[in-house]
Amino acid sequence: MTEFKNRAYGFAVVKAINSNYNADFSGQPRTLPNGQVYATDKALKYTVRNYLKDAYPNEKVFYFKRLNAEMNPLSLDHAYINVFPEHKDLDAKHKDTKSIVIKDILSCIDIRLFGSTFAKKAKGGNIALSIHGPVQINHGVNIWNEGNIFSEQITSPFNSDADSKNEQTTIGRQSKLEEGHYVHHFSINPKNIEEIAKHGQGGTQTLSEKDIDLLKEGLRKGATYYDSAAKAGTENEMLFYVELNEGSRLVLPNFTEMVKIENKKDDGKRYFDLSAVKAELDKHKDEISKCEIYFNSNNVEVENLPENCSIFEL
Repeated sequence: MTEFKNRAYGFAVVKAINSNYNADFSGQPRTLPNGQVYATDKALKYTVRNYLKDAYPNEKVFYFKRLNAEMNPLSLDHAYINVFPEHKDLDAKHKDTKSIVIKDILSCIDIRLFGSTFAKKAKGGNIALSIHGPVQINHGVNIWNEGNIFSEQITSPFNSDADSKNEQTTIGRQSKLEEGHYVHHFSINPKNIEEIAKHGQGGTQTLSEKDIDLLKEGLRKGATYYDSAAKAGTENEMLFYVELNEGSRLVLPNFTEMVKIENKKDDGKRYFDLSAVKAELDKHKDEISKCEIYFNSNNVEVENLPENCSIFEL
């Protein structure tokens, strides 16, 4: 596979209409101290992992829940054995053990992309590795001018009393966001795994062009693909991707606060203004090898695109 060598930046927008894209442990959409709704980076990574796991079954996705015969989640040790059964008897004191583990876990696309803090038990001790992921994703901030959260009561057809003496069925509550447009900034630096990959056994994978293509596909489709009662109405809305020339040392700022959105007309569309993004990128156009934007033109209009930015349907 062709190694991916260029650094890149971008942002992914996730839309939530009467939906709960990323709930806290109380079931409410997450909010900052100032009341602004946000989502963690883990929420977006989960949609990418889930999409790649189902759409590309030949790709190994390591950080995903697996269940044992009793329907309980596997531990990290058992998950490793489940994915790499040929290495179930590793000896931590053997000189080649770490290089074997490095090769194994870097064969998993989610670890090649997002990195890993990996610590497992083995004969003779523990095996610990820290892999700084090439793809770093920021928390997604809702840039819509309103953050209206509403709750509604729901009922279950079942009694909560084990002896069925209660005359009432169970009553619950769910909370949703009326409308939100979450902007996740991301950066990609393939050098983050170059050094540790050198210590893996022969044939250890580094970040490839194919990995980046799959990442972009997951960022365009993963949230829409993942469907549940709470997340019905959560969809991918936009992906913006900028790739620098090989060897460029340019560091671009976080795009989140540069993206503006409004409802200009009564046509059901949302209008994104990228004038601040354009101003930043136009200053460095000689260091940019590729600029791409993906969105659904039926629902979205984009204004003030950077120069020479290729436009694609989501």
